[in-house]
This record gives sequence, C-alpha cells and structure tokens, in this order.
Amino acid sequence: MEAQVQGEQDGTREVLDRELVNSVLDAVEANDAEQVSELLEPLHAADVADLIEQIGASDRQALVEVWGENIDGEVLSELEDSIREPLLESLSPETLAEAIKDMDSDDVVDLVEDLEEEQQVRILGVLEAVDRIGVESSLSYPEYSAGRLMQRELVALPEDWTVGQAIDFVRSADELPDQFYHVILVSPTMKPAGYVALGRLLSSRRDHKLMDIVEPSFRTVTVTDEESEVAYLFNHYHLISAPVVDQDGRLVGVITIDDAMAVLDEEHEEDMLRMAGVDEDSSLADTVFQTTKGRAVWLLVNLVTAIVASLVIDMYAETINQMVALAVLMPIVASMGGNAGTQTMTVAVRAIATRELTASNALRVSWREITVGAINGLAFGLLMAVVAGFWFGVPMLAAVIAVAMLLTLIAAALGGILIPIALDKLNIDPALASGPFVTTVTDVIGFFAFLGLASAVLL
Repeated sequence: MEAQVQGEQDGTREVLDRELVNSVLDAVEANDAEQVSELLEPLHAADVADLIEQIGASDRQALVEVWGENIDGEVLSELEDSIREPLLESLSPETLAEAIKDMDSDDVVDLVEDLEEEQQVRILGVLEAVDRIGVESSLSYPEYSAGRLMQRELVALPEDWTVGQAIDFVRSADELPDQFYHVILVSPTMKPAGYVALGRLLSSRRDHKLMDIVEPSFRTVTVTDEESEVAYLFNHYHLISAPVVDQDGRLVGVITIDDAMAVLDEEHEEDMLRMAGVDEDSSLADTVFQTTKGRAVWLLVNLVTAIVASLVIDMYAETINQMVALAVLMPIVASMGGNAGTQTMTVAVRAIATRELTASNALRVSWREITVGAINGLAFGLLMAVVAGFWFGVPMLAAVIAVAMLLTLIAAALGGILIPIALDKLNIDPALASGPFVTTVTDVIGFFAFLGLASAVLL
C-alpha cells in the first residue's frame, strides 16, 4: 500500500503527513484494528475524513473492513459525497446506527439527501422514531432551502420568563444541543419574538426580563427560503444563528453560522469551477470517464466560439498574406483583450453573487469599467505602438495597433460587465456561461479592429 499525501505541522492545525498515512495503511494491511484506532483516535474528524479521501479506493475499502465499526458520524459528515456513498454501503446497520445516533439533525439530512432512495431508507431505518420523523420532515422541504439546512436541536423559552428562570432551566435540562449560541424566546403559539445571546444571559441580573435583553440582530428565515438567501443574510447582518419558521410563523428549527458559512464556501467553490468550465460536482475521486465527460461540454462550446473568431481572421486572410507583421501582432491584441475581459467578468460575477452589483448601480459600475478599459487601452496601446514601431519600422502599423488595443480593451470591459448582467437577468448562471461569450466578444472585436484598420490604412 502506498499513500499519496504529504503535509506538515504549522502549529495551529495538524496536517496529515506521509508517515502517518503509511502507518495507518500498514496497520490495515496487518489487519490490526487496535493499531489503526490508536493512530486515528488523536485526529480531528476532518483529518480522518481527509485521510479516507486521499487514499486509493482499494485501501479505503480495506480500512473500512478493518476499522469501520469505529467510524463515527462526524467523520461521515466531513466526507465528500462521492466518497461517502460507497463507504456507507460497506457499513453494517449496527455500525451505521451507532455512527449517526449522536449527529445533529441537519448533519443527518446532509448525509442522506443526495443518496439513492434505497440508501436513504436504510439510514432512516436505524434512527429512533422521533429523529426519523424530524429528518423526513426536513427532507420534505425543497432542495437547497432553509428547511434542509436547519437543525431541530435548539433552546426555546417563553417570552415572559426572567433571566433567573432561563438559567435554572438550562442548568437543569436533561438534554440540550451540543452547541447553541442563543436562547430563542417564543410566544404561546411558538412564534419567535427575539433571542438572547448566552453571554448576555449569564451577565444579566436574575430578575431581568428576557425580552429586555434581546439582541437587535434578531432575524428569522422561512423554511422555503433558498439557502443562498440565508447565507447572504448571515453575512450581511453578521448573524451567529437565526430561527427558522414555517409558513405560519411557528418555530421549527435554527440555522447556525457554521452551516451558513459552509453554503457561502460551496457557492464560492462552485463559481470558481463554473468559470473554468468544470462540473461543480467534480472531485479528485471521479473516474477518467466522468472527468472527461464533465469537461468536454464546455471545451466544445469554447471550440465553437474559437471558430467564430477564426472566421473573422479568415475574412482578412489576404491582408495578413500581404503583411506578415499582422500575424505576429494579432495574438498580442487577442491576449490583452481576453485578460482584460476576464478581469472585468470576474469582478462582475462576484459582485452579482454578493449582491453588490444591482440594477440601481449597474450603469455607474459599467461606466467605471469602461473608463478603466479606456485608460488601460490607451496606456498599453501607446506602449505597444512604440514596440511595434521599433520592431517593424512601420509608423502606421504602430498607430493601427494602438487604436486597436484601445478599442479592444474598451470592448472587453463592456462585455465583461454587460454579459454577466444580461445572463443574470435571463436567470442563467453568469459564473457558468459568461466566459465563452466574453472571450468571443473580445476576440471578434479585437480582430475586427486590428485587421480592419490595417486593411483600410496599410494596404
């Protein structure tokens, strides 16, 4: 067995190193479950998940066979979906029940929501009745909604209680969530009226009314709200937790900051992958066929757009034949335009995702980007004119490339900002579709400007 990971220890977190992974795999090969447990027990659940993800499929299966009965829910929740699904099939019902019995409801929902129905039934079957009903209720809400993201473990107290009553209740309660940040105050009909931070609760006098020390940041979300909307709410208002209510306004759960930040992280990762034309569900565990299939679609789109740009070049083939210098300088114009367009597009896509770019400021932002493009186009056009003048000794060619560079960078800025806005208006993900269109616009306009001017002025 051979591990393909390496790492280092930086003082703040422990990173898996080759020696540790090899020791684990050696213990697995020796069928020594006790030694495997001894090596893995000091690790955080996320590090154990990393180890499982980074070893090969055959080694992973061997590890589960030797040590699988010791795996816990935290490790399962940290695994990538593509790794977790086959691993779950390898666990016995008893091991599975033991692993998930202490998991929060939101983690169980996250565990089962993307599984095949047969596996969902298998996992739900090992839950206690009350937990199963809660998970099934969460699964009934739309995918990527607050109802899927929330956890049902929370602390809710009557809105007319005092600090002393709340403290006494929390200290005497038989069962509380492993972690909670606020005590939620509810009306007799279970409608949230506010929440109190634990620090404020513990620092207040016992006779104070809870409603007198509620947090001003209090916000609620509805079970059907999109999780991206919830994540934006947390980020915008700096929330730590938020109660979740049903359509009648009754409290049904709570979303905490760790889950909201995980959504933001996933969306950022998806945007990065989409802008590169890579399937958002791809991972290092995918097969060659899956990876090839996922990338081929957007490579085909890029091929089509590249052909469009080539048709523009073909229109001026005679011009290029008469002046070879044009062929030498064309890639410079295209490259500058492509990079400028990508810069503007990246800023625009990110601003749309974070709601910084809206209908109210789109005109102002567009004008700013066009101005930036014009300034850069003028500066680099003049620089390239000097280079081309010394390089080829043709003054008019220097003037042509200077004007072409100016027009191309203006077009790149305009396309980079307007194309994402237009796609967003059409309910098309700008992160997914902007790249090929922006590249085509900059290439076509850049070649038209450069070759068209050259044809009119030089020949």
